[in-house]
Amino acid sequence: MSLSIQELLENKGIQVKKDHFESLQEKWEGIQALRGNLEGVNIDDADISLKNIPGGDHIDE
Repeated sequence: MSLSIQELLENKGIQVKKDHFESLQEKWEGIQALRGNLEGVNIDDADISLKNIPGGDHIDE
């Protein structure tokens, strides 16, 4: 059973205005959908990295 965003935030002691919960819940559901079911996924296939080189958009590697 997954917790709602409200329960997760309350468990962490984070206070959020009631009128913000609907927006947060929609975003949370979107994140959960993108995450999908990761059980059985080969970690080597899911392991990625991102390298940021400030001002390096002109560098060809």
